[in-house]
Amino acid sequence: MDFPNVAELKQQAGESPQRFTVDVELQSRSERQTKTGKPYLVITFADSTGSFALNAWSDAPLFEAAAGFKDGTALRLDAEWIQNQYGLNAANLHWERLQGSDLESFYTGDPATRARQQLAWETITSLVSSIRDPRLSALCDHFIAEFGARFRRTAAARKNHHARRGGLVEHVAQMMRAADAVCGVYAELNRDLMLAGVLFHDSGKLWENPYPETGFTQGQTIYGEMLGHIPLGIELVNKLWHDVLESPAARGWLTEEPPSDTVRLHLLHLVAAHHGAYEFGSPTLPRTPEAIALHHIDNLDAKLEMMKDAYAESGQIVPGIYEKRFPLPANLVEPLPAYESAPTPPAAEKPAGQLL
Repeated sequence: MDFPNVAELKQQAGESPQRFTVDVELQSRSERQTKTGKPYLVITFADSTGSFALNAWSDAPLFEAAAGFKDGTALRLDAEWIQNQYGLNAANLHWERLQGSDLESFYTGDPATRARQQLAWETITSLVSSIRDPRLSALCDHFIAEFGARFRRTAAARKNHHARRGGLVEHVAQMMRAADAVCGVYAELNRDLMLAGVLFHDSGKLWENPYPETGFTQGQTIYGEMLGHIPLGIELVNKLWHDVLESPAARGWLTEEPPSDTVRLHLLHLVAAHHGAYEFGSPTLPRTPEAIALHHIDNLDAKLEMMKDAYAESGQIVPGIYEKRFPLPANLVEPLPAYESAPTPPAAEKPAGQLL
């Protein structure tokens, strides 16, 4: 049976109720109270393509049933779905636990998402293999060998953009494509440093936005909570740098220019400055051309991903104008389609025997 995934459900649901069935994992439950003191639950569900939250009021069957579900329980939800500025809502909701082949199929993930993330991974490994600086090349290879599996299942964020299993790989791959293109335009940029900086800029999210080996529930770690991904990324780069310095190849790096410790410092600066401003969590401001470029590439990819989601999931206020979606600054307008020239009409055939 073909059911919509979470991303497709958000795209297809509108203001009029429509019945859909969707397979999801119960990600979390949070107990709240209404203004009158009545309890209710905010239940978050997820699959390989995204997540959504439903409110379970105290007099609804889901409120009582949710008490018997553990986080990570895979469920099939059948309901009449609507979507508005407050998100998804489900009426006449029925559910059952996924079992057997249905459960196994669910955990393999959405085929389109798997294919997209595999292409992203191949992009990353291909561009990393093109790095010429032996220090940065060895560092990137060591990271991929040591943490590649964890990297491939990490999210780029908890909400707003690429907030799904494997989202970090998609984000990094697109940023690498952009960095490679920008370096072709601005020849003064250090391409090797840019590619390595993109790879490591969010590497601390392996501890801030982790996923288990199986499942679609984004976890939390004490390291992510207490330090955040920028300090964790700085620590990771330093740790891996000292690892590769102990390799036999490192003996030949003593005479390389620029000096190895200067290369390490510039890479650390890209990790530290990539949010671009103190108020957004960067411990320092961008102070090199590569740091400025990486910050804007990061911001561009995040914003365009948010816009893509907003077009897919937001309702239209009037034709061509979409409801504002946080954290974007304003209502979105339907984008201009690309120009396509009209086909050339075929030349009229001349009657037989007619001279030119």
